[in-house]
Amino acid sequence: MELGTELILDMNEIVIDGENLTRDEVIAVAYGKPDKPKIVLSEGAKSNVRRSALAVQTLLERGEIAYGITTGFGAFKDKIISPDEVKTLQRNIVLSHAVGVGKPFDIPTVRAIMLIRANTLARGYSGIRLETLELILEFLNRGVHPEIPEKGSLGASGDLAPLAHFACVLIGEGKAEFEGEILKGEDALEKARLSHVTLAAKEGLALTNGTTVMTALGLLETAKAIRLAELADISGSLSLEALHGTTLAFDERIHALRPHPRQIECAKNLRHILADSDFVRGFDPANVQDAYTLRCMPQVHGACRDAVAYAEWLLKLELNSVTDNPLIFISQSEPSEAADGLTPLVDNAVNKKDFPSLLNQRGIIHPPATAGGSDIEIEVISGGNFHGEPLALAFDYLAIALTELGNISERRIMRLTDEASNAHVLPAFLTENGGLNSGFMIVQYTAASLCTENKILSHPASVDTIPSSANVEDHVSMGATAALKLRQVAENLEIILSLELFCAAQGIDFRRKEIGMDKKLGKGTRAIYDLIRAKIPFIEKDEYMNDHIVSAKEIVRNFDYSIWKETQENV
Repeated sequence: MELGTELILDMNEIVIDGENLTRDEVIAVAYGKPDKPKIVLSEGAKSNVRRSALAVQTLLERGEIAYGITTGFGAFKDKIISPDEVKTLQRNIVLSHAVGVGKPFDIPTVRAIMLIRANTLARGYSGIRLETLELILEFLNRGVHPEIPEKGSLGASGDLAPLAHFACVLIGEGKAEFEGEILKGEDALEKARLSHVTLAAKEGLALTNGTTVMTALGLLETAKAIRLAELADISGSLSLEALHGTTLAFDERIHALRPHPRQIECAKNLRHILADSDFVRGFDPANVQDAYTLRCMPQVHGACRDAVAYAEWLLKLELNSVTDNPLIFISQSEPSEAADGLTPLVDNAVNKKDFPSLLNQRGIIHPPATAGGSDIEIEVISGGNFHGEPLALAFDYLAIALTELGNISERRIMRLTDEASNAHVLPAFLTENGGLNSGFMIVQYTAASLCTENKILSHPASVDTIPSSANVEDHVSMGATAALKLRQVAENLEIILSLELFCAAQGIDFRRKEIGMDKKLGKGTRAIYDLIRAKIPFIEKDEYMNDHIVSAKEIVRNFDYSIWKETQENV
């Protein structure tokens, strides 16, 4: 089970409308199973999608020129495409852009990508047809998972290469996973009892142009980051107890004088976790303060939580944003009496030569008034909502913050294993008969190695840009690269915190030998210590350590913060 997957149990159906998709719903679908939860379109979204698709058909009927509909893409924006080649154009963009490399995304990431893409298309500004959008939902509901390579996106125009791999399967090309098999796209569709679509005008561009992949990646890692930030307080608290630290630095009066909200929140959390502990010390005139790695947890952990909160806020916006280009805007002067409450944009029985040519420089079209007397205006406007800069900056910021959580955790591991640093509270490298036994010496090495990797990965992707498409797309975000880096940083942090808990539990057992086996841990650390000891014994002498590290990582990965919180509150 991955972090946050308990949400699946509470969701049977998710209705998407392009405006109200939540992080919890994305997580439930990502880690769920086909049809659990089931994804459906709202009736309002269906109407909006039909309306937008009709607008595209109106443009074609009028013979008007519109970017990405009757023109080429990128540097080919001035190349006019004849009406009889429009469908070929849309197929070609999907095939030619499917140039991603690297290992494929895992199934949860692919499912998140498909759901988020469907949601942005459901707003009805992209010109996609209802049948194409509903096929995406059928992929989710039946478990057809396109094979999407991880690398190849510049983060503007959106995530072109990875989204093209996804779109390929919609037209029966590419590859997909279905029921545990990797199949050719058409074969996967056939086994799922689905039929491919033939892309109509604008659809290939609508499917491939947007920030969907970086959003999906970033959302899943931000959900993990929330949990890891909570675990950092717990692992730090267990280390503090093992090191005979003090809670005086967490006094609420101190933090009220520097009123950073998450610093205050972290200090309160630490006070609660360590409440009633027999392992902490009170005021000691000979030892009035601890090292920064213990004393400054509220300031460091709290600042890192700021980065998590910023990413949460940003993703909430991005989930329900339209990141396609160009966008189709439709307005009408009064309510219609047509089906779905919408005035038909084009009556195909009417010859297009009867339409007055009212196109202006902005691409505005005024079809004739309908029977209901409504006047409809269609605008096709090119913009830059596909640019991933907001996401790239947020993910770089979050990666730096998670790297810092790893840095401070590794320094606590060092203090647990270095008897000079811990004033001989604990034996060297947490082992008896040191010399013959190396104990936890190399555990700290592993943590240090992961910290160094994270420091390298924390170089911001967003400060880099490489012009593309003959310098038409002359500034890109590298947002997908930022999200991929973030994923690796989060994975490394998960292991670092696992190692700290492994070491801290060993330290607690040494402390118990000194102060008494009946001594109690804090309200919040008892539960995590018991989880560790249920799977990992006290290490009396050197033995094969890797299995214990794997067990510690499983504890962290499967740790349910809400259950832990409920348990420790009842202590």
